[in-house]
Amino acid sequence: MRPIQTLLLVLIFNPFALSAQEALATRTIAADLAREAGPLNHKFDLCVGAGRANEGLRADWQRQLAEAHELCGFRYIRFHGLLCDDMGVYRIDGDGREIYNWQYIDELFDYILETGMRPFVELGFMPEALASGKATIFWWEGNVTPPNNPERWQALIAALVQHWTDRYGEEEVARWYFEVWNEPNLSGFWLGDQGDQPYEEWEPHAREKYFDLYAITARAVKSVNERYRVGGPATAGNAWIPEFIDYCVDHGVPVDFVSTHHYAVIAGYLDETGQAGTVLSPDRQEVIKQVHEVREQIENSPRPGLELHYTEWSSSYTPSDPLHDSYHSAAFILHKIKGTGDAVQSMSYWTFTDIFEEAGPRVTPFHGGFGMINYQDIRKPSFYAYHFLHQLGDTELVVDDPDAWICKDGNQRVQALFWDFTITHPGSETLNQIYYRQDLPSAPAGTARLRLDGLEPGPYSLIARKVGYRANDAYTGYIDMGQPDQLSRTQVATLQEMSDGDPFLVETVFVDGNGTFERDFELRQNDVVLVTLERQ
Repeated sequence: MRPIQTLLLVLIFNPFALSAQEALATRTIAADLAREAGPLNHKFDLCVGAGRANEGLRADWQRQLAEAHELCGFRYIRFHGLLCDDMGVYRIDGDGREIYNWQYIDELFDYILETGMRPFVELGFMPEALASGKATIFWWEGNVTPPNNPERWQALIAALVQHWTDRYGEEEVARWYFEVWNEPNLSGFWLGDQGDQPYEEWEPHAREKYFDLYAITARAVKSVNERYRVGGPATAGNAWIPEFIDYCVDHGVPVDFVSTHHYAVIAGYLDETGQAGTVLSPDRQEVIKQVHEVREQIENSPRPGLELHYTEWSSSYTPSDPLHDSYHSAAFILHKIKGTGDAVQSMSYWTFTDIFEEAGPRVTPFHGGFGMINYQDIRKPSFYAYHFLHQLGDTELVVDDPDAWICKDGNQRVQALFWDFTITHPGSETLNQIYYRQDLPSAPAGTARLRLDGLEPGPYSLIARKVGYRANDAYTGYIDMGQPDQLSRTQVATLQEMSDGDPFLVETVFVDGNGTFERDFELRQNDVVLVTLERQ
């Protein structure tokens, strides 16, 4: 079947696809090196997520973090479970004395700082000896109840922050972020299961208790140093933002930033076991519009101008969603990051690695895990979205195309990153767990004509890289292998080679006296292309 016939069939059966005229049109992506938009907004690499603190003591986790930092440029890392019992932080001995123990935290934080990264510190969950109840979450049993003694909790936080100050210095810790708890608007993460109590009755009590916890925690951080940055409410689904800011202003509670989370699904928020079905939102503006709405809430609050950090975001909230493994994820990520503009200070992708055990150790190499790298160090398409972003120069050029960046380093090196973002998911009747487990060939999406003006005449090295269907697409290769439960060394090596990031085009081009470069690139749906021109 010819490509145009394939495309027409896709358009007939998929209501989310572009029209044939739109899909096959020539799209011009143009920039003039003299027209600068300003410094590139690096919200995309300020922070990245990970599962829990204890996983960070593993050699494979540390190896992958070093790779993610080097090749994607992530500067901060955030994770759950810093104060859980598996980190050995707090206990009460037989004589009733409180014992603080920072050894595991020191080992982890020393490593993070040695890589060149910094912690985006999530303060939680509750040490068992300090907990007011038995409710826990996840396979590793993070306690989600308030402290049985608020003064002891406050003292613990102050002692830990003082320890960091003594160990790393005031100037270093002043560059960190301190976030209080995680998703307290969900009963799984705060106060435990509300049982048969309706959410609308449980939620006001949970919010009040969280605000109390936030106040004593924020004051504990500031008691060590007023310069240290603290914020919240770290809610799921953009919740509690106006109420949180109002509470802080009304009660004189310090707040330096707002944080929240969002995932682009049209059902649910929390999937502790990784078994729930999910459906990708058909709205192209999902995530983008929520970010802008929260920014508007902040600007209309008593504290306009507060920093906004999305400390978790992704296409799906479950660690069992094959969309995370699919080539579709790369264009999805870039479309959302570009669309949020300057409304947000960071977008922390959840997560950098599949070494993630909320539902226990995973048993297959590709299981829909959140990570950009799987257990076997195989890079997913999502990894290349961030790797390509990391290649962009520090100066952004004016580009009219909403799905493209063109940047430069001086006038000697130019980078063009562009993509097609097409939602091919067939609709709400089909779960991601069914649709994205298939081999999904990509239909043509027309021609991208890249035009660059204002170049210095002469020879340039042209390098082009791609991620898309069967291009840095290890998951489709895994499907070809029959989706085995375990991989042999040979299979791992094959999949790593399929996703090694090598360019598909390397050549020398000559820019004549008019200073213009122009080249056509054929795109398929959800292709991502990075083109680099460097003066020889």
